[in-house]
Amino acid sequence: MPLVTGIELLEDARKRDYAVGAFNVNNMEIIQAIIAAAEEERSPVILQASQGAIKYAGIRYIRALVMAAAEEARVPICLHLDHGPSFEQVMECLRYGFTSVMFDGSHLPYEENVRLTAKAVEAAHAVGVSVEGELGKIGGVEEEIRVEDWDVVLTDPEVVPDFVQRTGVDYLAVAIGTKHGFYKGEPKLDFDRLARIHQLMPDLPLVLHGGSGIPEEHIRRAIPLGVRKINIDTELRAAFVGRAREIMAEKPQEIDPRKILGPAREAMKEKVKEKMRLFGSSGKA
Repeated sequence: MPLVTGIELLEDARKRDYAVGAFNVNNMEIIQAIIAAAEEERSPVILQASQGAIKYAGIRYIRALVMAAAEEARVPICLHLDHGPSFEQVMECLRYGFTSVMFDGSHLPYEENVRLTAKAVEAAHAVGVSVEGELGKIGGVEEEIRVEDWDVVLTDPEVVPDFVQRTGVDYLAVAIGTKHGFYKGEPKLDFDRLARIHQLMPDLPLVLHGGSGIPEEHIRRAIPLGVRKINIDTELRAAFVGRAREIMAEKPQEIDPRKILGPAREAMKEKVKEKMRLFGSSGKA
């Protein structure tokens, strides 16, 4: 099946009131785990590449692996750039056939964020690719992006309509108290803020970054408030590496990578399936 754009997936999610999981990919086994989960759950899925993944695997390898998976898949798949730091990075991903890109200008002054996001949107829309923007600063660490707790800025709902109108973004990452990486204690999400954003922009698909470790009841509460894309990475890595460590502890003489990575892949697949059921995307493909 050909790759589809992010907005195609998120528009269906909006109409049928569910969220699509966006899972970070770094190598072949991770891509296989996510696609196998999507096939078994009959779920649409977003595979996303971060700056760290592009640096580690190379954009050619990531695209080739995703395309190989998509050719045999029976579910819709989107290939997304996660936290694109520059217009140049967005353009590179457009050249390599990504069907969704994120320009993350959240660290910039507001007007500069508007200007560069609009520039990314203009380029992406010209080739039929959808765009994610970001308002506010989400805490924690993701690859090379670090936002300390004191530097977190929650999204101002009253600014969202202006940002969307002036940039033309298709979906928007909002900061409501989530955090990249593992949480210390239970996350405290600002649902009143999320509800106000959704009230002002009811048709705008919202994106929740830092989805690992958020209590299930929080996820279920966020989806009816417009959240249509939920990013998950840390929990998947933990499942993958945790199972690999178990195998190496059980069989310290094992030197066949397939016998270590195969079970790790299976553990990650089960974690992805769990998230798809939680998000309501199972059976939607």
